Amino acid sequence: MSRIRDAALNRPLNEPVLLDAATEPVEAAPLGLDIRARIAEIDEARLRKDRLARLRRELAKRDYAGALLSDPMNIRYATGSRNMAVWTMHAPGRYVFVSTDGPVVMFEFGTTRHLTEGLDTIDDLRTSIPWFYFLAGPRTEEKTALWANEIIALMAEHGAGNRRLAVDRCEPWGAQRLVDAGIRLHDAQEPLEQARMIKTPDEIKCLQLSMDVCDIAVDRIRRALRPGLTENQVWSILHETNIAHDGEWIECRLLASGERTNPWFQECGNREIQAGDIVAFDTDMVGPFGYLADISRSFVCPDKRPSADQRALYEIAQEQVLTNIELIRPGLGFRDFSERCWAVPEAYVPNRYMMMIHGVGFVDEYPTVAYLEDYADWGYDGHFEENMVVCVESYIGAVGGREGVKLEQQVLITANGAVPMSRAPFVDAMEP
Repeated sequence: MSRIRDAALNRPLNEPVLLDAATEPVEAAPLGLDIRARIAEIDEARLRKDRLARLRRELAKRDYAGALLSDPMNIRYATGSRNMAVWTMHAPGRYVFVSTDGPVVMFEFGTTRHLTEGLDTIDDLRTSIPWFYFLAGPRTEEKTALWANEIIALMAEHGAGNRRLAVDRCEPWGAQRLVDAGIRLHDAQEPLEQARMIKTPDEIKCLQLSMDVCDIAVDRIRRALRPGLTENQVWSILHETNIAHDGEWIECRLLASGERTNPWFQECGNREIQAGDIVAFDTDMVGPFGYLADISRSFVCPDKRPSADQRALYEIAQEQVLTNIELIRPGLGFRDFSERCWAVPEAYVPNRYMMMIHGVGFVDEYPTVAYLEDYADWGYDGHFEENMVVCVESYIGAVGGREGVKLEQQVLITANGAVPMSRAPFVDAMEP
């Protein structure tokens, strides 16, 4: 059979069109640090052991017999096991039963069991029973019953009569079977988020490694930035650098330029960046070991100097972040912080960022600290503690204004206050 061809281009219809195709080999992303040596510095066995111990302490505080976890972030925190994290966020076919005083039972896809075999945090490795529709199809009810019976049996064997189970994700028809068996379900996110809030020494090393990779990417973005590049092209530098350094994924697509920087949260696209545009981005980078590097920077595209308005926006955002970092101390309450924090000028209040501070670990985590005017709607109290890692946020852009500035700094809370983890230029970074 003859192949159908595009008469105009004289090529197969399914053949991709390449613009300015290179004739020479494409170079791989260079390494900006010795990633193998840095990974070797982390005691991965101790990292896993300490995280599991923190989780079990939180389960014991709430008198839970154990936790049933399907969220890949929670599975990894409890066990150190990683397998198709992004895919299993929407296809939860692997799960783990963590008994508070008993074994950790990991349920893994049959064809991927080898990824988890021999892991020191797992006592029993079994083949999972996926009961979501993609894999179970019309047999969902049957698979749900099999899944539930195995969990019920584990609770009976290892719960010592305690019927209280923490669960993070569970479709209602599965949950109902557990409830019908006399198991009382509780939200696993509370003990998980509380466990994850205080970082172990090895976690701090992981977070710093991820940030060091992120800083390399930010430097490459700034040096590559020039008129005519699309937002997507610039954003790809972060991805490429992250993957080359054993990173994992980017949570969002938050890079915008020019008028697309106001309001914030417009995702990057094919807009060509112009000389003199503000280019603002939020990294949300899940790097080595699955830990987040979350900073925001705003630059001006070269070949045109920053305007007075652009400098003013930057100075205001910079002042907000730096002032609020100085306020953070162990023991300071979240509401007290909100009452003392830097006051956003009235013109920028309507477009303010959704929160002032949020926690960081694998991804965005507890806590979040609300603006005082938002407390009635969703704010809550708590207090900062040593060895928390948090991000201090700012977005400054007036309603109807052409551009806005997004800044964010990730900090480690020490006994003496908050210490920035990033070395990417921040103070007066809009200047060339």
